[in-house]
Amino acid sequence: MTQKNDETQNEILRAALSLFVQKGYFNTSLFDIAQAAKLSQTQEIYLYFDSKQELATELYNNVLDTLSVSIDEIRRRNKKASEQLHSLVDLLFKLTDDAPEALRFLFEINASEFLPTEAKPYLQTPAVNKMLKMIQLGINNGEIRSLAPMLLYSYFFGIINTTLQMILNGTLEKRSELYQSQAWLAAWNAIVKK
Repeated sequence: MTQKNDETQNEILRAALSLFVQKGYFNTSLFDIAQAAKLSQTQEIYLYFDSKQELATELYNNVLDTLSVSIDEIRRRNKKASEQLHSLVDLLFKLTDDAPEALRFLFEINASEFLPTEAKPYLQTPAVNKMLKMIQLGINNGEIRSLAPMLLYSYFFGIINTTLQMILNGTLEKRSELYQSQAWLAAWNAIVKK
């Protein structure tokens, strides 16, 4: 019974992710989510979530937690900031193919619409804090210019995230791997110590 419940909860989350990305948070109803999750009644959602807001918050936290765990693994495997950042860029570009809805959810959905006031904004999440630690490591080791880490984050990930968004929304029509090395070089050149 528990396994079935977990499967149903995961299906509700998958359906909500897809609908939030396609229609937006406010244009998605619990009825829409129940239909997409192939539930017999909308009320079944309440067995797992108290509200649409709670469902969206859980989804947001799941996406960020998964990213945070991946960043931990990247940091363990790589000693230099350049290697860590390069591996993270590789992961993000891979996600454009493997989990585009999760990336679109992070990039396109205004989380402040559904996040409770006690939840942290994206730039204060553990995932971003770990990215900032990668940058700080590079500053400390002389790989990266000595500027405010958040400023360097905006230079580097501004280029990466904008490229990913253009791939996800179809502005860049070719496969993501064709842009990966160009985006990496542009982003790294924006922060590398010369």
